[in-house]
Amino acid sequence: MDDVTLGGGFDNPPVQSATAFRAALSALARPGRIERIGGAEAPSPVSPAAATLLMVLCDPETPVHLAGAHDRAEVREWIAFHIGAPVVGAAAAQFALGTWAALSPVDRFGIGTPEYPDRSATLIVEVPDLAATGARLTGPGIETAARLSLPETEAFRRNALLFPLGLDFFFTAGDRIAGLPRTTRVEAD
Repeated sequence: MDDVTLGGGFDNPPVQSATAFRAALSALARPGRIERIGGAEAPSPVSPAAATLLMVLCDPETPVHLAGAHDRAEVREWIAFHIGAPVVGAAAAQFALGTWAALSPVDRFGIGTPEYPDRSATLIVEVPDLAATGARLTGPGIETAARLSLPETEAFRRNALLFPLGLDFFFTAGDRIAGLPRTTRVEAD
């Protein structure tokens, strides 16, 4: 193993993982709100925010799917060393990482079952930038409305109609994240 695979973990795991987990929960609880998150660094093209999410949300029993340019040997080795999560195909994934284009179509990921809606996938979507502009978000955790720069709106609109089934999303750019749970209604700008 090389330095890229061995490096990039938390320097102070108890503090950094607790701080990162809180930021991830806050992002999902307040859709559209942009949070800072960091502490982990994976090989390119994985952003620090996405690497940190993987570190705090995944473990050896959490199947992860890598899509597009994120499916590289260096990234797989980093996940194996730091997390121990199995890398799987889209249909078996509990978490998936990639760009919107690489993850699409998103209907190939599990949306849960009526008995177990929590057995759905969470997609970590790498985007070039996050901004509080664009699509209009409403629903739980949003006082009136919020805005978020999304790669599209139709897939998220359809996803909200599946509730209590559906996918949950994190958007990552650099050291920033935003959450979009299945309960959020999305409208075009």
